[in-house]
Amino acid sequence: MFPPRFEYVRVRSVAEAVEALTASLEGRVLAGGQSLLPLLRSHRVFADVLVDLGGVAELRGVRDEGDALWVGALTTHHEVACDPLVRVHCPLLARAAEAVADPAVRRRGTVGGALSYAAPAGDLPVAVVALGAECRVTGPDGERGVPASQFFVGEGATAMGPNEVLTGVRVPKWPGWSFHYERFSPAGRSWALTAAVAGVRPEDGRLAAARVVLGNLAPTPLRAPSVEAACAGLPVRASLMRTAARAVEADAAQGGRTVDDAEHRRGLARILAGRALIAAAGA
Repeated sequence: MFPPRFEYVRVRSVAEAVEALTASLEGRVLAGGQSLLPLLRSHRVFADVLVDLGGVAELRGVRDEGDALWVGALTTHHEVACDPLVRVHCPLLARAAEAVADPAVRRRGTVGGALSYAAPAGDLPVAVVALGAECRVTGPDGERGVPASQFFVGEGATAMGPNEVLTGVRVPKWPGWSFHYERFSPAGRSWALTAAVAGVRPEDGRLAAARVVLGNLAPTPLRAPSVEAACAGLPVRASLMRTAARAVEADAAQGGRTVDDAEHRRGLARILAGRALIAAAGA
């Protein structure tokens, strides 16, 4: 199936991209194309103008900003997974990027595309929420920052306006914390049926604090405060963390998404959250 006709515009700056989107009726941003092009071909989205960001060099790469890393929107999943700064300071992000689809998609698909198309089964959205990242967005009124926890507002929907562009994401380094990502994919599929990120801050043999975020249980990444509360103060022992992970049931019930296999997914989330906690704590 072929998409309807559209105008193609290759821009050289973020300002040109915003201008082109503002002048369009249904403009779409093209980064790596791994999310957008299948949607266009299947007629699930439409565009009168396709704005290609490929020529905007400033949106590529990773840089160290002291207490955080900046990851440009056009940085590919492969580049993120292999980047030495990411692997040292934000290894969770590298692990999530490594999990995306297959090698061909990882070499073409971009961070900005994955976040902008906000698929519930995506690997990067759950990671950036767990890491407390900030998404940087530019539009006609200038640049603004959106916390990742507020960036995803529904299945395939974000807090960006129709004439705004995601330029990158700022990811804190989290000294003293350890994070781990677990996911389950059905046989023959590359996407995660359910996923869990756990981050812990051990102190004197106990969990001083924990962060847990669940993927594909809700339209957006789901924070698990019940699990986090159950972990607080626990001795670093695998059996206790598996028990704490049972609180996933309470958090998953708040997800607001009804699917046929919801009970199965909640069970998977409990197991994955337990595994992620144990791995993050090194128990």
